[in-house]
Amino acid sequence: MATDRTDEGVGMGESGRPRRATVLDVAKAAGVSSATVSRVLNANYPVAEATRTRVQKAMDELGYVVNAHARALAGATGRTVGIIVNDVTDPFYAYIARGVERQATRAGRLCLVCSTQGEPARELAFVDMLHERRADAVILVGGSYDNKGYATELAARARAMAHQDGPTLVLCGRPSLGPDVPTAVVEYDNEGGGFALTDHLLSQEHRRILFLGGPPGLSTTRGRIAGHHRALRLRGIEPDPLLQQTGAFNRRFGYERTRDLLKAGRPSFTAVFGANDHVAAGAVQAIEEAGLRIPGDLSVAGYDNVPLTRDLRPQLTTVHIPLEEMGAEAVRRVLRDPDEDSNSPAPGRTVRLGTHVVVRDSVAPPSRR
Repeated sequence: MATDRTDEGVGMGESGRPRRATVLDVAKAAGVSSATVSRVLNANYPVAEATRTRVQKAMDELGYVVNAHARALAGATGRTVGIIVNDVTDPFYAYIARGVERQATRAGRLCLVCSTQGEPARELAFVDMLHERRADAVILVGGSYDNKGYATELAARARAMAHQDGPTLVLCGRPSLGPDVPTAVVEYDNEGGGFALTDHLLSQEHRRILFLGGPPGLSTTRGRIAGHHRALRLRGIEPDPLLQQTGAFNRRFGYERTRDLLKAGRPSFTAVFGANDHVAAGAVQAIEEAGLRIPGDLSVAGYDNVPLTRDLRPQLTTVHIPLEEMGAEAVRRVLRDPDEDSNSPAPGRTVRLGTHVVVRDSVAPPSRR
């Protein structure tokens, strides 16, 4: 049944309720073709600035809403960005995922989040699934283990996707698979952050620093330890193997290992470098239960700068990682930002974001008693 136009240019549906504006409505109001409206929405083809402005004005006046999720689900393939994380409840992954989702939505894509729970086989299965869906990008988040067999399988998938004009594999927060593997990479300076935090502790006159947590075979842990060792050696201090207590990236490990070391009285240390903020929070709990003061008796620092660091008392000194920006950059490596000039160069394949120390109240010079 035909519908009458309202003053806003949007008609009434058969139910008697206002009909949502469509691409055709926008095209008619702007005096352009529906293809031109699609080009403005998708930012996939150059459009004159005056025309773009006219289309956007028409969308505003008609109340046209771009529903990226509906557009992505309307077809069986394409128009999606997949993100594969270890654990969606971990703030490290959650904030990166938020950056991915926001940027993907800006580009008119549906964001699919997959959780592996630390299982490499599930990670490969998710890559295959997203390839089958012909997603625009598959974003792998977090460090990787030094497993040549797994790296070979992942590299083979990256090559297959590139050869078949499939999704681009984006490595976010993990090392490149090699110069001959077609991936995009978004890195952050793990080693630099480890160096800067250790240097800060050393500047506070700590010489016995306990490095606590982080799976030993994980690239993230290796980078942070490398920076830690470099800072020690620059000050003429040889790293003590007993002061390197690697393990899980969680609060429980930080608590239990710190509790046990304090009870044993060895090795002696005046500061704790938690491999991430959750490990550091566990160390804080064990130190407080032992009747010791922070930072009066022991200093504690973490890594990542998740919200937890501001909830602790004293607030935790840590290393800031631009987590949301990493997620957004992972999408930008593949999809052009719709607000960018259409004549600007295509996104590069590799970007490295910086880290910096956030100084709070959990670190002070060691007690002179």
